[in-house]
Amino acid sequence: MNLGVLTVPLGAMSLKEAAKYLSGLGVQSLEIGAGGYPGKAHLDPEKLLGHKDEIDEIKKIMSDNNLTISAISTHGNAVHPNKEIAKKFHDDFENAVKLASELEVGTVVTFSGCPGDCETSMHPNWVTCPWPDDFIEVLDYQWNDVLIPYWKKETEFTKKYGVDKIAFEMHPGFCVYNPASLLKIREAVGPAIGANVDPSHLIWQGIDIPSAIRALEGAIYHFHAKDTKIYAPNCSVKGVLDTNHYGDEKNRSWIFRALGYGNDYAYWKDIISTLRMVGYEGAVSIEHEDSLMSSKEGLEKAISFLKEVMISEMPGEMFWA
Repeated sequence: MNLGVLTVPLGAMSLKEAAKYLSGLGVQSLEIGAGGYPGKAHLDPEKLLGHKDEIDEIKKIMSDNNLTISAISTHGNAVHPNKEIAKKFHDDFENAVKLASELEVGTVVTFSGCPGDCETSMHPNWVTCPWPDDFIEVLDYQWNDVLIPYWKKETEFTKKYGVDKIAFEMHPGFCVYNPASLLKIREAVGPAIGANVDPSHLIWQGIDIPSAIRALEGAIYHFHAKDTKIYAPNCSVKGVLDTNHYGDEKNRSWIFRALGYGNDYAYWKDIISTLRMVGYEGAVSIEHEDSLMSSKEGLEKAISFLKEVMISEMPGEMFWA
């Protein structure tokens, strides 16, 4: 495994500046936004596609700083019921795939997306329970009429560009939000679909992360290092489905935290060890979304924490067994 960072919090820096800064902190790989919610501060496909000199310059920045690109990220909702919004995310995804191909990166991270409840919807409809029966009808439409056909088509597109891993971040609000829904779409669409495992979105759902990793063995294409803190006094009263703004930290049931501020070393050592057990040897990519810390402080604390729990070397012979 290698220590990585999603560079979005450093959007005020150039890619060259961010690469030098992160390399100096011991980071080994970068996950770089190229559209959708992560934005295009460091990689703008519309400006880079087809420009070999600029592509070569990005590769040189990576090489000069002893870095690799773990993934291109373009989180979005390409099946949004508002066709104009959907097209924007769709175009961003396909452009990110083309750029990944030119940069020789095989993994693109995104969301599965979430349609509405019918053809005339204007807003996504995230279903969280099976009754009344209307919700089952919505799920049937979303999965069989929209989601599966869309991603079957897109996996054919990604294959043409040599991108063989589409890593869905399992995120509430979208159809793929837990291991069960990830495995469901992977079975329907094929092995091009895998998981970007981000514990922060699973923790507040009550999911045990090592168990989730075991369930996803062979289907983990990328990993986010981000923590979540459950605030029991609030959660015990209103539960985990919390619509308070993320900035209303003291009244929320949970908030995103930098590594070590949600759970301790033992917790994260178990996660990293389980990743090793299931054969994952890719990037452990820090995503900073801690509203109580600046980007710089949050990233530096997370990097320091992760260095203590990472397993970087392959194990040797079990001389004691």
